[in-house]
Amino acid sequence: MLKKIFGTFGTRVLNAICNFITLWFGTHYLGAEAWGIGGIVLLDVSLLLIGVEFLAGSGLIYFTPRKSYRTLFKISYIWSALVVAFYALIIYLCSLVHIDFTQGLGRLFGMRAEFIPEGYHGMVLLLVFIYSLHNFNLTTLLGKERVGTNNILFIIQFITQMLSMLFYIFVIGIRDANAFVYSLLTGYIVGYLCGLTQIWPYLRDESSDSITQTVKEMFRFGSIIQLSTLVSTLNRRLSLLIIKSFWGNAQVGVFNAASQVSESPKMIGQSIAMVQFSRISNLRDNDTAARLTLQLLKIAMVLTAVCIFIVCIVPTSVYSWLFTKDFAEMRVVMIALAPGVVFMAANMVLCHYFSGVNMPKHNLFGALVGLAVTVPSLYLLIPSFGMVGAGISASLTHLATIIYQWIVFKRINKTSNKELLITKEDMVMLKEAVYGVFKR
Repeated sequence: MLKKIFGTFGTRVLNAICNFITLWFGTHYLGAEAWGIGGIVLLDVSLLLIGVEFLAGSGLIYFTPRKSYRTLFKISYIWSALVVAFYALIIYLCSLVHIDFTQGLGRLFGMRAEFIPEGYHGMVLLLVFIYSLHNFNLTTLLGKERVGTNNILFIIQFITQMLSMLFYIFVIGIRDANAFVYSLLTGYIVGYLCGLTQIWPYLRDESSDSITQTVKEMFRFGSIIQLSTLVSTLNRRLSLLIIKSFWGNAQVGVFNAASQVSESPKMIGQSIAMVQFSRISNLRDNDTAARLTLQLLKIAMVLTAVCIFIVCIVPTSVYSWLFTKDFAEMRVVMIALAPGVVFMAANMVLCHYFSGVNMPKHNLFGALVGLAVTVPSLYLLIPSFGMVGAGISASLTHLATIIYQWIVFKRINKTSNKELLITKEDMVMLKEAVYGVFKR
């Protein structure tokens, strides 16, 4: 398992490098406003994917070892098509009666801003549909504990995104947000097609389960997970909407860039949590799952804290030189976001524990606790402190979430706070893992 974690971490490091290259070219050749629009489009895709993932999301990792693969395939594809068609119908009906659906959503949150940027409605829906198919391949391969194959498909996706954006900028000559948005679509399509070659053998299995019964189980499990994801995404989406409402797209672009750089250490928590979920979903012993989670929780938080500290001590002049003077404010925003990045790493590990042992309701309750902190803190901090206020709000939100999750984890597993201290056993585990990676 440790080798899988480090293999996944290596993939995330490569992804971070590609994201940095993409960010550099985006800030230099597209500008702050275009980069802000691209960031909003990507976040909108994430938000609309929640509807798809009520049945066809990360819950597939849990169900893949337990259900017929062909049954999961049919349910996921049909559900993805139905959800995207529903989104398209709602937007179309609103246009017939001259109602701007996305502006209405913006007003729902008290913003003077569109929810989906003008002209990107169709593209957002297409991205949602293609990514939902690509994500089916990724999640079910994790359910089969084929972590290495999942990593390779992810590498294909993000490298294709980076190279295609450079192609759109320098060969096609696109110098607006479309260069980034088209690169997302290209990466999703290529990743999906490559993934089909890997899941094809499982589709030959003739076994099947009751579709009706499977849908009920998947919806019961997935609805809780996705409601928590919805709340978490809204936490982030609200900050961008409020920044845009008060300060404009350019400031959204700067905040988005700062978030990308400061959250790069979260790849540690992502790597650990991904393998952890895959492993726990195939376990039947909750005590083993809890011990594994506690050990991984400590390692994730320590390594993330070290990485974010390094990111924050880089001088402002370096960021200004790297991303142009328009992005000079990035460093102070990243300092405000830094505590939240460490808390986010803990949140990922605890979330995947609760999902892996079939208690995803605590992820939802934790996200609601975070939302209760997000809403007042955003409205209090952003008007006065701008992007820094949004960063502080994000850190407070993640802190509130993990406090709730840790209280529940302690109660379920009879754990004490002192067990969060790093032990000799934890250090040995980390040392052996690092040695094993370099020995290979």
